[in-house]
Parts: sequence; structure tokens; C-alpha cells
Amino acid sequence: MAENKLSRKEFMNLAWVAAGALATTELSLAGLRFLSPRTVEGEFGGTFNLGAYDQYPLGSVTPVEAGRFYLVRPPEDGFLAIYRRCTHLGCAVPYDPASGQFVCPCHGSGFTMEGDVLNQPAPRPLDLFSLSINADGEIVVDTSSPIERDHPSPEHIVHA
Repeated sequence: MAENKLSRKEFMNLAWVAAGALATTELSLAGLRFLSPRTVEGEFGGTFNLGAYDQYPLGSVTPVEAGRFYLVRPPEDGFLAIYRRCTHLGCAVPYDPASGQFVCPCHGSGFTMEGDVLNQPAPRPLDLFSLSINADGEIVVDTSSPIERDHPSPEHIVHA
């Protein structure tokens, strides 16, 4: 019987090819996962169900930390989901209840409750997220893609 033995050189070549194939596969899978969009419910980039619309009083601003937005119910009624990123340089913009404004801590841009620019250097109003009220009267916000606006408009306000 003739035995087919691998030489040490052939074994090492085979081991290096297998290791290279494994590394290429792992890097490819990691790259695909990195590039694929995250749309997990309750996390930024996904959807948020905020419950019944009638639990939010008129004139309220409710932060949704995990979603990086504020749910705003203007005094006139309706709802807005305002992205908390400043349109100047992208700083996180907190809401100041005392003044009733969003004030950027980086360069002092000010925004109304509806996200309209009060003082510059911000070039345009705060961005929004898509908001809808489902058949059960629950507010659903989709944070997968911000809605840029170059001027404020009443059409952006969603009414129940």
C-alpha cells in the first residue's frame, strides 16, 4: 500500500490558505454587518412607539434619550419629532424649559419650541423625524433618516 503523506511544506501551505480563508470570511461578515442599516425598535435608527398621544399635554417637550430626539406638542396642538442635533456643527441641543427654547451650548444658536432658528449661526431649523399616529392613537417615530428642512412650515406638524 502506498501512503500519501503530506510533507511539512505542503501542510504549512494548506494551513496558511485555511487561515487566510477564515480571516477573509470573518472580515467580510463584519464589514457587511457594519454597512447594513440598523433598524431596531427602541434604538436610534429604528422606530419608537411612544404610547397614546393624549398623554402628552399641549406645550410639552419630552426628551427621548435613546432616540436622540424630542417629542414636541406645540401649544396650538399637533406633534413634532425634533432631532436634537444642531444644524450648525452637530452639537447636542438641550431644551431650556425656563426660556421655552432649544439652546446650543457650542455656539449659542437658539431655536423655538418648533425648532425654528431664533439666532444664528445655525443656518436652518432643527431637523425632524417622521412621525405618525397609528389607528390605536399611539405615536410612532421613525429615526432611520432625518428630514432636513430649510424653512419652518405648518405642514411638518402632525395632528391627531
